[in-house]
Amino acid sequence: MTSDFGVLIIPPHLLHARNLDGYKRTLLPTLVVFAALAVLLLLGESARAGNILANPGFEADPAGESQTIVNWNTSGNTFGETGAPARDGTNYLKVYGQFDATNNYSGLFQDTSSAAGAVYSADGWAYSASSDGGGIHGEDMIWLELTFRDASNNVLALYRSDIVTGTNIGSYGGLNAWLHLPITNMCSFTNSGALVPLPGTVTNASTNLVAPVGTATVRYQIVFAQGPDNANGSAYFDDCDLSQNGGTPVPPTAWNIVWSDEFNGTSINPRTWTFETGNNGGWGNNELEYYTSSTQNAYVSNGLLHIVARQQAMGGFNYTSARMKTEGLYSKKYGRFEFRAKLPAGVGFWPALWMLGTNFPSAGWPGCGEIDVTENKGSVLNQVQGSLHSGSDETLIYTFASGDSVTNFHNYLLEWTPDAVKWYVDNNLYYYECQTSWKSSVGPYPTPFNQPFFIILNLAVGGNYVGNPSTNTINANSTFPGDMQVDYVRVFDQTAPMQITPVLVSSNTLQLTWPTNIVCHLQAQTNSSGLTANWIDLPGSASPFVVPLTRANAAVFYRLASP
Repeated sequence: MTSDFGVLIIPPHLLHARNLDGYKRTLLPTLVVFAALAVLLLLGESARAGNILANPGFEADPAGESQTIVNWNTSGNTFGETGAPARDGTNYLKVYGQFDATNNYSGLFQDTSSAAGAVYSADGWAYSASSDGGGIHGEDMIWLELTFRDASNNVLALYRSDIVTGTNIGSYGGLNAWLHLPITNMCSFTNSGALVPLPGTVTNASTNLVAPVGTATVRYQIVFAQGPDNANGSAYFDDCDLSQNGGTPVPPTAWNIVWSDEFNGTSINPRTWTFETGNNGGWGNNELEYYTSSTQNAYVSNGLLHIVARQQAMGGFNYTSARMKTEGLYSKKYGRFEFRAKLPAGVGFWPALWMLGTNFPSAGWPGCGEIDVTENKGSVLNQVQGSLHSGSDETLIYTFASGDSVTNFHNYLLEWTPDAVKWYVDNNLYYYECQTSWKSSVGPYPTPFNQPFFIILNLAVGGNYVGNPSTNTINANSTFPGDMQVDYVRVFDQTAPMQITPVLVSSNTLQLTWPTNIVCHLQAQTNSSGLTANWIDLPGSASPFVVPLTRANAAVFYRLASP
């Protein structure tokens, strides 16, 4: 499997090569990390003291008018400009509406890794020229915005500058003048200029903005809002600033793979999975299969796990299949659990990717709690279901787009945090259980979803969930064997970023270290003209990894790949 990677440029006095840190693509955009020294060299400008934005004054943009805005993510109509009336240096940014007769938004943003407890201040400068469309007027509005976001990019807190409009711009300095826009915890929203605070914030106009619990990134954003009146004004921006002013932040974290089975071997790993066998009274669901540990029912081939239901008599039952679990071998409290799988079609087939609490032997079901990442009725191929069970049921169904079905490979992902559980199919969030008290008859909130759970993969035949079809109905409407195929099972956790830290330990030795709790491996290549190809695994390499600094390896590139 290929990996995305970020770039960490080692200063020349350490090594005449670059070091590439791998990032596996998940629900989040690829993260690219630069050494601080390299950032300043790439920007072509000196940032203000404490400013952590890259290219804050747009001096790294090409000369003249250009849509290339270095280090920023853009949307709508944004242009880099050179010349007057730049506030500082030679360049500035121009933003205007999209003229689609709706409420539309143009602008740009920049994300920076952060953590809970970090304290920031942020501001910038705006200008609207009377000679350019008459300046902002009508329903035009401009503002600066700061949001703190979790690892799934959900907004945890939002702060704005005052919102400048054609109605109130005179109170800030008017047209043809640079206006200072500090971002505070008091926000304005109305065209009248009246200050309307964001709900939940303390409105003392503090410029010290504290990252809340769960913060993974801080976003600085420039916004130009145009209304349905299509007013044709524009605004310019320059000298943006986002400074970290202290606080006691916890170390930055990111979602990384901490456990996985890629099924790349030739057999099922007994140190990862055990089998449950028999029928066990229908497993509480009147199921009709007899589970085995036979390679006829569960095996690994060509990078896939196959769990196979067969029309085969055993133990007094007409079908055999497999039920695999990590109980006693691996369990996890909170995190992301991702399965890539394709499911079989047929009346009576009941494939499931799910979890039970590790206290199952003592508490039983439903006292242990159950989290269904996904399950499916083999007769309904365009739907899957995610659920919580703890004496009460919390459940929702996801329906695929027309023409798609469970018989294609899909990514089924569950994100579980102390106060929320989210279900995704192919990065589409379809169920979000986030409340102060989920329904449970087995104990007070947050019981039972506050303990480690183990993983189960199985393919049942018949049972309550699929409507208890008879053996004759199943045989007439299903093709055996039924094959549930799993590409991988991955568990993610919030860890230190997956990156290589180089340390010069002597004049001729460099030591590379990286977090050891992340599932990853070191790769290398020497082709500086093609950094996306020809990577070679370095089997057995572990952190710390020592690199001799010689002419022979002066052009070696390293990266981490996960998993």
